Amino acid sequence: MIALSGAHTIGQARCTTFRTRIYNETNINSTFATSLQANCPTSGGDNNTAPLDTMTSTVFDVNYYKNLQANKGLLHSDQQLFNNGSADSQVNTYASNSNKFFSDFAAAMINMGNVSPLTGTNGEVRVNCRKTN
Repeated sequence: MIALSGAHTIGQARCTTFRTRIYNETNINSTFATSLQANCPTSGGDNNTAPLDTMTSTVFDVNYYKNLQANKGLLHSDQQLFNNGSADSQVNTYASNSNKFFSDFAAAMINMGNVSPLTGTNGEVRVNCRKTN
């Protein structure tokens, strides 16, 4: 999961997915939080977006992990990967070794692609991925 989370080095997130983090959490860089609050008020602006990777949001690289080291993970779930826990060492490895990250990411994607999803009456293809049909 730590390697797969590195996909967040590319893309944007809607304000609704990170508002609670930037106003209520303490494991966030205060300057980073303040800059995000300008675009994501406490109410409204739900569809305003911010990059998941503050350095290179359109490049697949290890800057996502460097952001986590600086407490600049946009999403709560991302910052939990670097929050004085067992995943910290892996984040540190990826932040300093892009070849290791690229290799582990590729292997994790292959493993995920080999997962057999539930189909037919055993599963459900959601019309809206955020809720069950």
